[in-house]
Amino acid sequence: MRINPSILAADFANLEAELGRISNADLAHIDVMDNHFVPNLTIGLPVVERLQQVSPVPLDLHLMIDDPARWAPLYAETGAYSVTFHAEATDDPVAVARSLRERGARAGIAVKPGTAVEPYLELLPEFDMVLVMTVEPGFGGQSFMPETMPKLGVLAQAVRASGIDVWLQVDGGINDDTIAIAAEAGADTFVAGSSVFGAESASAQVDRLRSLAARHTH
Repeated sequence: MRINPSILAADFANLEAELGRISNADLAHIDVMDNHFVPNLTIGLPVVERLQQVSPVPLDLHLMIDDPARWAPLYAETGAYSVTFHAEATDDPVAVARSLRERGARAGIAVKPGTAVEPYLELLPEFDMVLVMTVEPGFGGQSFMPETMPKLGVLAQAVRASGIDVWLQVDGGINDDTIAIAAEAGADTFVAGSSVFGAESASAQVDRLRSLAARHTH
């Protein structure tokens, strides 16, 4: 059970200190948005490069951007542990994933709530992680969409059947109540923003979410 707090909910003026609050997390989830693929603009390469230098935990980059074939490899070259791009943003997800792996990053593919996962099941060996968005990408603090859970079930079954090591990540509205639902559906990697950075002790909340998820896993 991996907990990857999203710095979208952190204090942007004090990111190094905020990362220090989650030093017991598995990875730090970094949302890169370009105001084209999603209607929001966050941070880009220079900030990611600097975060890479100061973060006590590896970086889990989530690229909500157009043209990942061009940009994703550059993010992998920052030394990021994992780079996830959106299925909807590319016609050739396998080529993008391979370019990430060639640069030493784990390759993740993300799907929006309305995107079916079935077309990607036969491609699973090409990826190290599938991210099922549990909100519409673009903004933090949204409510969890339980109707996305059947997709997780389909993915979990496919991963078990194939025996490959693919992480199943959920992102959006993950908190004390919803993490159990996602874990039961098959998720093993959880992005939580407001729930962690809004807590008095972010590190205690990371531990709490991890134990809640473990209690509901199969």
